[in-house]
Amino acid sequence: MQLDDTDRRILRALQKQGRMSNAELSEKVNLSASACHRRVQRLEAEGFVKDYVALLDARKLGLASTVFVEIRLSAQADEVLDAFEKAVARVPAVLECHLMAGTADYILKVVAEDTEDFARIHRQYLTRLPGVAQMQSSFALRTVFKTTALPL
Repeated sequence: MQLDDTDRRILRALQKQGRMSNAELSEKVNLSASACHRRVQRLEAEGFVKDYVALLDARKLGLASTVFVEIRLSAQADEVLDAFEKAVARVPAVLECHLMAGTADYILKVVAEDTEDFARIHRQYLTRLPGVAQMQSSFALRTVFKTTALPL
């Protein structure tokens, strides 16, 4: 399916405010409510809209520290990669895990209350991940900006 300008306007609007009513959305993108609803349903059915979520404030929830962890594995065999990926997906504090090209095999984005909490996460979860040969952690000092909106 090809996206036209109207589809892109709908997706841009939904990325900024996913809870708006269909009437609000149709007004924002200059479509009738029924045409807008049909397009949103099609975008959802085609997988362009994967889900609707609430973005929470990590600081207000006591998770003020963001840590990026570079992981090097002991081997690149499929079974090592698969075992690592299955295990890391079960670590509650890991928000993102990316397979990388370059010096690190994976980069994790981890949230923690503070350095002590990260030390606990490191000891309890990260050091026990299968196939890990080396880890390097970097604490974010400040988030300059953050978005979930894709450029359309």
